[in-house]
Amino acid sequence: MESGIVRIETGSRLVTDVTGRVVDACRGRGDGLVNLFVPHATCGLALMETGSGSEDDLAGILDDLLPPVDRYRHRHGSTGHGRDHVLPAFISPSLSLPVLGGEPQLGTWQSVVIVDSNTDNRTRTLRISFLAG
Repeated sequence: MESGIVRIETGSRLVTDVTGRVVDACRGRGDGLVNLFVPHATCGLALMETGSGSEDDLAGILDDLLPPVDRYRHRHGSTGHGRDHVLPAFISPSLSLPVLGGEPQLGTWQSVVIVDSNTDNRTRTLRISFLAG
């Protein structure tokens, strides 16, 4: 297995598209699996369509499900930071994809994204591991 780390600046965005980074990491590697992992307690990885309003839809659903308010027992950091620590229970910090001919097998509208509601830390680490088939 080959593995590397990429630093990602999520800025003020809830959703950061990292598909290009994943595609680049798989290029020329043949068949296998790519495993993605964000080693953080406050963000996750997802497959979703981007650029069609889905990012705003996700933000709205997360605000309904996990409101950014001070009702959480985990209370350090910015207001509602406790929700950030619950988020990975709903949006997993890892994701695996099949790779054929050096290309991740994504659907037509699927993008790989980091979902990060933590405004206290906007620099993230993405571990990309390739397991040859």
